[in-house]
Amino acid sequence: MILAAGLGTRLRPHTLVRPKPLFPVLDRPLLLLIVEQLRRAGCDFVVVNAHHLKEQIAAALGGQPNLVVQLEEKELGIGGGMRLAREHFGHEPLLVVNGDIVHNIDYRPIMAQHRVEGNDATLVLHDHPRYNNVLVGPAGNIREFGPAGEQGRLAFTGLQVINPDLLELIPPDRFYHSIDWYRQLIAAGHRVRALVIKDHFWSDMGTPVDYLQLHAALLTGQAPGFGSKPISPSAPFFYGRDLSLGRDLTLRHWAVVGSNAVLGDRVSLTRCVVWDGVEIPAGTTAIDTIFSSSP
Repeated sequence: MILAAGLGTRLRPHTLVRPKPLFPVLDRPLLLLIVEQLRRAGCDFVVVNAHHLKEQIAAALGGQPNLVVQLEEKELGIGGGMRLAREHFGHEPLLVVNGDIVHNIDYRPIMAQHRVEGNDATLVLHDHPRYNNVLVGPAGNIREFGPAGEQGRLAFTGLQVINPDLLELIPPDRFYHSIDWYRQLIAAGHRVRALVIKDHFWSDMGTPVDYLQLHAALLTGQAPGFGSKPISPSAPFFYGRDLSLGRDLTLRHWAVVGSNAVLGDRVSLTRCVVWDGVEIPAGTTAIDTIFSSSP
C-alpha cells in the first residue's frame, strides 16, 4: 500500500497545483516511480489511497494492472486510511510505503525479516537527527514514540510491514493516527519491532528545500538505484522532451527543465526545478526556485 492522501501543507503553493506524490522527480511523477519500485520487488497488487486532489492521482494511475486507488472523501489520517483499505488485503504481511519519499532501500529483506521474526509490525528505522523520535530497546522492540532529537532515538523511514488483521483494531471511518495504533499494539504485547538500516539514500520530500536538495542529490550521483541513470557531476542538468528554449539561456550549479516547458530569451536559472508544461517569461532570473506553474 502506498500512502498518498496527505495535504502537503508545507509545500504550498505547489501542492495547490498537484498533490505531493505526483511532484515530478527528474520529470517523472514520484508516485509512478514508487509503483515501479514495488513491482520490481515482486509486489503483485498495490493499493494507493488518495484524498487531496485525488482525481489527479486516479488519472495518473489509470490503466495500471492490479492496482486500486482508494478515494477518500474526508481526511482519515494514516491509520484511518489503512483501516479503510483492510478489505483489499488477505492475511499475508502487508508492505506499506509513504508516497513522498525517495530512497534506494530494497524491500525484499524487510519482508523477509518480518516473516522470520514473526513480527506483527516491522518499522524500518535509520539515524536521521531531524526526525529521530522512535525509542528502540536492546532486543529491537520499539518502546515508544516521543519528541524528535532526544539521545538514542531513531527516525522512521516511512517503510513498514504489518499484519493486516491488526488493522481491525483501528476504529473504522474516522481520522486515526498511526502512532496511536502502534502504541495500542505495544501496550497489548504485540511484536512491534525495528529494522535499522544504514548505507542507503533516503529523502523526505517534505518542504521546498527538501525537494530542491533531492534534485541536487539525484543530479550529482548521490542517489544510486532510484530509476535514473548516473549523471556526471560536471554536467548536472536534466532536460525533458519537447522543450522550447529561448536565446542566451543560462543554467548554473544544477537545474531540471521538465517536458514541454517554454523558457523565454535571457532566462537564468540557478538550482531550479521547472515542471513540465511551465512557461517562464523572457528575462527571468531565479535562484533556488520551484516553477510549478507559469508565473
